Amino acid sequence: MIEVTEATATAGALERLSDEGVSIWLDDLSRERIRSGDLARLVETRNVVGVTTNPSIFQAAIGSGTGYEEQLADLAVRGVTVDEAVRMLTTADVRAAADVLRPVFTATDGLDGRVSIEVDPRLAHDTAATVAEAKQLAWLVDRPNVMIKIPATKAGLPAITEVVGLGISVNVTLIFSLERYREVMDAYLAGLEKARARGLDLTLIRSVASFFVSRVDAEIDKRLTALGTDAALALKGRAALANARLAYRAYEEVFGPANARWTALAGAGANRQRPLWASTGVKDPAYKDTLYVDGLVAPDTVNTMPEATLDAAADHGDITGDTVTGGYAAARADLAAVEALGVSYDEVVTRLEDEGVAKFAAAWQDLLDAVTKSLTSKGVDAT
Repeated sequence: MIEVTEATATAGALERLSDEGVSIWLDDLSRERIRSGDLARLVETRNVVGVTTNPSIFQAAIGSGTGYEEQLADLAVRGVTVDEAVRMLTTADVRAAADVLRPVFTATDGLDGRVSIEVDPRLAHDTAATVAEAKQLAWLVDRPNVMIKIPATKAGLPAITEVVGLGISVNVTLIFSLERYREVMDAYLAGLEKARARGLDLTLIRSVASFFVSRVDAEIDKRLTALGTDAALALKGRAALANARLAYRAYEEVFGPANARWTALAGAGANRQRPLWASTGVKDPAYKDTLYVDGLVAPDTVNTMPEATLDAAADHGDITGDTVTGGYAAARADLAAVEALGVSYDEVVTRLEDEGVAKFAAAWQDLLDAVTKSLTSKGVDAT
């Protein structure tokens, strides 16, 4: 971990990032982080104003066992199923983290101070089950600053509409393509329209759309490297930023004054669905470790960072102003150049979505296996 003084963290790059309108969320959570006061410290000294979780994060946290033994023992005595045990463990952490972030939630009038928890990734292709799970999670956590994460699969889109329509704040995850991102924004607007028709207070509903970044470069770079030409190699490390910048352009169009559908909802008190830059830790060590922080500075966005990226940004982030809105033409040119070399954008983003769902499902299964082992070691049948 990079050593950064509190003065550097609060007066340096992270503060400049916040001043540019980028909300810094931590992409990590564990019971030890909460109980030790580390999460509160990051809020106090690192400009962290939110937390995101996913199945991989919980698998790492609970799989380690640190801080969970007492609750696991109680769950074992009760003879709960492994699925119930996992939900009790994860929602307890999210509830506690939401309490830590509650002052931020209050101070920002609900914009930030959010903690996200994801629906069971095995339900990613089942609309009805996703809706039911989202409702259950919101009820279990029982905090106004929770966000329920729903994947942007085809089945996830109508689930987003229904859940938002119930007044539940949603973090839409696993967005890779510009086409799917527009569908996500449309699903959110439809949800707001349902909520308005039900007489719900639109000012209380918030949403972010998690647009994944580094995985796009990892997949496209692999294909460019295989081509091996000078033209192909010159495009490495450029597609992900181009993709994200064009996503922000789409956001400006949908949530701008020229969109009558949005302006009608805004007049009723609705909030924009902010873009969230996810997967912002670089995959290629040849790239600067703050590439997806420095290169994605724009107003009304969220950057959710693993701790290593947060440390790097605090230490040597290069935050010099908006690095998104002036780059749309160059972004289109970069993606067009990649496509011209025979690297199919549609094929890449489809593959990444499928792999993303599969990876989270695998991490969830690993988590189930770890909890099963813990429960059965205490003499309980956790099936």
